[in-house]
Amino acid sequence: MTLPAPSAHALDEDERFMRAAIALGRRWQGSTSPNPSVGSLVVRDGVIVGRGSTKPGGRPHAETVAIMDAGEKARGATIYVSLEPCSHFGRTPPCAQTIISAGIARVVSACQDPDLRVAGRGHKMLRDAGIEVLEGVCAQEARRANLGHILRVSEKRPMVTLKLAETADGFAAGGPHDPRLAITGLAANNAVHVMRAMHDAIMVGAGTARTDDPLMTVRLPGFENRRPLRVVLDTELRISPRSRLAATARDVPVLVICGPRAPAAAQAELESHGVQVVHCRVGVDGKLDLLSALRLLSERGLTRVFSEGGPSVGSGLIESGLVDDVVLFTNERPLGRAGAPSLTDSARAKLNAGEGFRLVEDARLGADRMRRYERIE
Repeated sequence: MTLPAPSAHALDEDERFMRAAIALGRRWQGSTSPNPSVGSLVVRDGVIVGRGSTKPGGRPHAETVAIMDAGEKARGATIYVSLEPCSHFGRTPPCAQTIISAGIARVVSACQDPDLRVAGRGHKMLRDAGIEVLEGVCAQEARRANLGHILRVSEKRPMVTLKLAETADGFAAGGPHDPRLAITGLAANNAVHVMRAMHDAIMVGAGTARTDDPLMTVRLPGFENRRPLRVVLDTELRISPRSRLAATARDVPVLVICGPRAPAAAQAELESHGVQVVHCRVGVDGKLDLLSALRLLSERGLTRVFSEGGPSVGSGLIESGLVDDVVLFTNERPLGRAGAPSLTDSARAKLNAGEGFRLVEDARLGADRMRRYERIE
């Protein structure tokens, strides 16, 4: 039987509720890996009667939470979900079966899950049970929200956000003997902490780790339970065991990715402080192969990585095509002298060419300008 095409009003309402479901899922990004952070709403007669998002740790899933919230009101209702309901048995029954058992009459799904254990089977399971299924509502928005999960499944790597801060004349730091350069103001710094909280890991290069001795934690009221993995890319394992990262490794995990020839003594000393060390292949240039490093993180279940790795790592990620979002903070003050450029000329050209990336946000945060670019897929 062919179902009648939905009216324009119905589509408008579906989009409105789906955008709300996607926004609900985004709230818990950075806390649900290895599962995606999905949002779901149960709606009856135009009224939201149940809300749910994937819980920290990845279970229970959003649909189960929303149906539990709705209770008996779920029967005959419509459920909106920002990713296809799962159809396989894991630690819990599949969400598609939960939807069927709850008596849901209609499912509006934003996009198909590429995980081969699902990949359309969830939608088929629902249709076979006689439930109306509408796919593809706000599909592009949902794909961006679930990009970490999608890339982990399809490309065996996490989604990468690159954050850069630069002076008005394009420098990320001063000269070799200059003190650490504080570029951004309070509003931008707070925004960065929120971004950190929405990722599974914060990643820097060895140069940034040695020069800045960063703490790489989320330090905002209300975010105390967000503790992304702290990752350092350090080919030769030169990070100091007296660094703030090593000193706090037993409180907030630290993973150092090094090359195969890194000194065993340096590894043993770092590990004695609670730092995890793993080895990764290097490229012909002698530097860590960035794709291999990201795949190591993916194998650990990470779906979203926030790179604050400085000019070398940032430029390498852009030039290798491994960045999905770029957040560029520019202060209105120039450095006014020689310093370390925030990007290589070739990386900046890729960012500004309008071919690999598109500018999706341009805003002011205090004295800083924030521009956000998305990779064009």
